[in-house]
This record gives sequence, C-alpha cells and structure tokens, in this order.
Amino acid sequence: MTSMNGPALPASWPDRVRALSRGELTAVEPKPAATVLLLRDTPDGPAVHMLRRRASMAFAGGAYAYPGGGVDPRDERPVGWAGPALDRWSAALGVPPAHAQAVVCAAVRETFEESGVLLAGPDPETVVADTTGADWEADRAALVAHDLAFADFLAGRGLVLRSDLLAPWARWITPEFEARRYDTWFFLARLPEGQRTRDVSGEADHTVWLRPAQGVAGYDRGELTMLPPTITMLRDLLPYDTADSALAAASARDLTPVLARAVLDASGEVVLRWPGHDEFTTVFGTGPSTRDDTTDAADATAAAKVTDATGTRGAMDATDAIAAGNAVRAAAAQDPVIAPDGAAQAAGTEESAR
Repeated sequence: MTSMNGPALPASWPDRVRALSRGELTAVEPKPAATVLLLRDTPDGPAVHMLRRRASMAFAGGAYAYPGGGVDPRDERPVGWAGPALDRWSAALGVPPAHAQAVVCAAVRETFEESGVLLAGPDPETVVADTTGADWEADRAALVAHDLAFADFLAGRGLVLRSDLLAPWARWITPEFEARRYDTWFFLARLPEGQRTRDVSGEADHTVWLRPAQGVAGYDRGELTMLPPTITMLRDLLPYDTADSALAAASARDLTPVLARAVLDASGEVVLRWPGHDEFTTVFGTGPSTRDDTTDAADATAAAKVTDATGTRGAMDATDAIAAGNAVRAAAAQDPVIAPDGAAQAAGTEESAR
C-alpha cells in the first residue's frame, strides 16, 4: 500500500482508474460486509476495540481495523432473533429483509470470529457471559473455517441473536475501480458484561483498546495506519463521553453510502475524492505505474505511508509497525485503558469488561 497526500491506499489504484476510464476495466460487484465497533466505558470516556491486520494480508495489510468481514450466504438462514423485527432493520439499512438479516448476522458472527465476543443469549433479555471455554473455541474455529453455519451454531446452543445490541453507524462502499470491493455497514455495540475480547483473529497480529482521541492522535502522528472509513469512525466518536451516548446518537446517523469517486483531470492526474470527507482527497501523478495487484500485496509487507495532520509523511514498514505496537504497549504501562487484550485482562475481569 502507499500514501499520496492522504491515508494508506493501494498503489495499483491510479492504473485501475485509468483503465476504468478507458473502458478496459469492468467494475466488480461489491460484496456485502459488516464491521462492529465494540465499545466499553473508561473513566476518561469510551474505548473501542481495534486489531492490526497482518502485514502479509493482500487487503489493508498493516492497517488498524475493527472486527468484521463479508456476508456468508448462509447468514440468510432463519435464526433465533431478538430485538427490532426484520422489517425495521430492512428500513434502517435500506435493503430487503433477507439482506438485512444477513448483514446483521454477519456483524455478530464476524465479531465472534475475530474477537471472541458474542452478541447472543439464551433469551431476548440476556447475553452469554463467557465464551472462553474449549468448546466455544472449537465452534469459533468451525465458523472461521466455514464448516459451521452461524444459524446452526446458534440453534445448537439454544441462543438468540441480540440484534438490539447493535446500532447502525455508517455505510461505506469500496471504489468501483478496486479489485476487491465491499459494501460495508458499520455498527456500534457495547462489550457485554462479563465477556472479554481475545486476540484470536488469524488476520491480525495485534489487538488493542483505544479511546477515539488516542487512535486519532496516533493516526495524525503517522504511527497508526488506517483506511479512510476506519479513521472516520474514530473521529465521529470523539464527541461522546460514554458508550451509551454514542449508541443513542446512532438513530440520527445518515446511512447514505460513502463511495469514493476518481476522475482524470486535463493533465492526466487522477484525483480521488470521498464525498463529504475532503481530508482524504488524493492526487496521483501522471507517471505510469507498473504495479499490479500482486505487487500491491507484496507492497503491504514492505511499506505503508501515512500522512499526519501537518502533511508530513512517515514510512511505516514492518519494523515501524512493531515500533508502533511497542509504543502502544509502553503507553499501556501508564494507562491500562489502552493495554493490549492480554495486558488488560491481566488487570482483572472488572477492568476488561468495563
């Protein structure tokens, strides 16, 4: 990945934009996906659970993100359901009821797969209190491997999905010229009482709880790499002093999809804009690029550049990513709120579930 005058972006994008403008590239249909911002309260405001994707990942390698992933077609299967009826979710998300169910199921399933947190319970009023046993881990691994459908997982344990614990927050769609495209809904959810996040995602090499202000500051200093929607979600959480106040604000959120648009100007430069998010406007030069998606995937392991608030660029390669992680851990010694999952849990169940 590379950065021009904005966040980390795939280096293959300029050539793909030009190919699309020439009619040589057919836009890929975006895959529905869901992402969840898990929140917990701290004495200094809410913190959000984040993971850092492995540098070897072809998509957003080395970038910080939230638990989430693509919809599984089996997410449309009937499930035990608690919370707003599907017609209300359909209206809120602007999609047919079956699609709405799949998106909500994907949000809950992916959160469990990537953090060990399960937004489900034996009845509409309760939530599973502990998902750390070996039997839970076996089911989680089976879900990740697609050997177990989420509906069968819930039914086998006599659980209902607590859709009322999710609050839709935003919707972003990957630009039409990208090779991998996702139509992603972002949700907020409070960490259930008694549950802990765990560093279990095979796609991540580091997990951490960060207050939004800390994540934004790390991004602005060039220490934390994030894609545009990720940092936007953190900035949008800055006004709220509790998890409940953020969740309450979700009902007024605009879920109009944010879709980046790229144009070729008269000089042949590619100008990329996200409507309503001018900070991400990126200008790619006119020079030819020989990079393709394979090169871009390799590039993720070699370097990712981010721009801080002053426009100064800083390289974040594998060594820098480790250093950034070390910086987070060092700060945790002074502030347990931002400790990695293991360190936070060592401080006690009460602090981990707060």
